[in-house]
Amino acid sequence: MNDGIEDPKRADHFSAEALEGGWISWNLKDASRFNGFIEPLSVRLESPTEDGRPRARVRMLPTRKHSNLGDNVHGAVTLALVDIALFAASHQFGSLEAGHSVTLDLSTQFVGGGRLDEPLDAVVEQVRETGRLIFLRGLVVQGPGDEHIVLSFAGTIRKASRK
Repeated sequence: MNDGIEDPKRADHFSAEALEGGWISWNLKDASRFNGFIEPLSVRLESPTEDGRPRARVRMLPTRKHSNLGDNVHGAVTLALVDIALFAASHQFGSLEAGHSVTLDLSTQFVGGGRLDEPLDAVVEQVRETGRLIFLRGLVVQGPGDEHIVLSFAGTIRKASRK
C-alpha cells in the first residue's frame, strides 16, 4: 500500500495531506491550473475488488459554479473529475512514479444527472497494469451506498518514460 505521497514530484505538486476518514487531499499547489476549478479533491483507498484488484475513491463537492442550466453538474465537470481520478487513484495504487503520464483513452457513458451540493465520487478500479499502461474502469456515484449512478467509465493511462 502506498504511504500517501510519491517522491519527489507528487510532494512537489500536490497537497497530499491526511484528512479524516482515511482521505488524502489531492489538490494542486498551483491553484491557477485547470484542476483548481473542481478542487478541493480528496482520494482514499477502498476495499479491493472481490478478485483482489485495487480500488480507490476520488471525491469533489460540486457547487453552483459546476452546474449547467438544468441545475445539474455540468457534464464537462464530471468528465474532468474522471480524468483526474484516473491519476489520483493510480498514485494511491502505487502504479505511477514521478513524471508526466498521460490519458490515452477515456470512454464514458452518462447514466444520470449529477446533483449539486453533495459529494460526487469517482470510484476507480484497476483492471490491469503492464510495464507502460494502466487500464482502469469505474463509476461516478452519489448518495448513500452509491445508489445514484451518474456515469460509467473506462480509461487507459500511459506511464511516463523512466529517465
